[in-house]
Amino acid sequence: MTGTDVNDLTEMPGDWQRALAVVAHPDDLEYGCAAAVAAWTDAGKEVAYVLATRGEAGIDTIAPDACGPLREREQRESAAVVGVDTVEFLDHRDGVIEYGLGLRRDIAAAIRRHRPELVITLNHRDTWGGGPGAPWNTPDHVAVGRATLDAAGDAGNRWIFPELIDQGLEPWNGVRWVAVAASSTPTHAVDAAPGLDRAISSLLCHRAYIGGLTDEDPEQYVRTFLTAATSRASDRFGGRPAVAFELFGR
Repeated sequence: MTGTDVNDLTEMPGDWQRALAVVAHPDDLEYGCAAAVAAWTDAGKEVAYVLATRGEAGIDTIAPDACGPLREREQRESAAVVGVDTVEFLDHRDGVIEYGLGLRRDIAAAIRRHRPELVITLNHRDTWGGGPGAPWNTPDHVAVGRATLDAAGDAGNRWIFPELIDQGLEPWNGVRWVAVAASSTPTHAVDAAPGLDRAISSLLCHRAYIGGLTDEDPEQYVRTFLTAATSRASDRFGGRPAVAFELFGR
């Protein structure tokens, strides 16, 4: 590849200091873009995580009242591995998140609290990948991804959710981009190689969840999955392993 092909992925912008990642469940970021987060925090950038749920409905063999606190602990541990200290939970119900004003308000409030220049979320479209037979996405991912895109604008308008101002959350119109991970139509990427080992360690923190998915050795499962995931777009990124994003400007 020459780096000039129209199908090549462009390097993600680097002229920012604060990012906020907003996803539905514990492990969503670890399956998607933790290698990019590791690279960003290494560069001195600030990244915070906001999760709509605690993932309490995610493990068939563990009841929600026990599962939620367990998955919260795993998420905080996994975030710390890639240099993220701030992890917040919005306490929407796992599996039945509803797109609507309440979700938009909660995410807009988080954006106003953290004042990011870059907002990150997960694939908000109906399927994973394009074309016939693509796996169906979950309603939670669709709702949170769509609401995050909308809330990035809501956060800057004082007349949308004016009650947030009463809570001391002044409008924040400083979001410059929203980056969607796991999109079937990515436009930009981050080199995954420097942060890949930490991304593997970060996903391994979700041992309870992984144990419910596979009988394979957890480390082998995680390494195989993330190596394949970051190789998928490498031919469009100069042969480098990549965390790919669809980047929307604001």
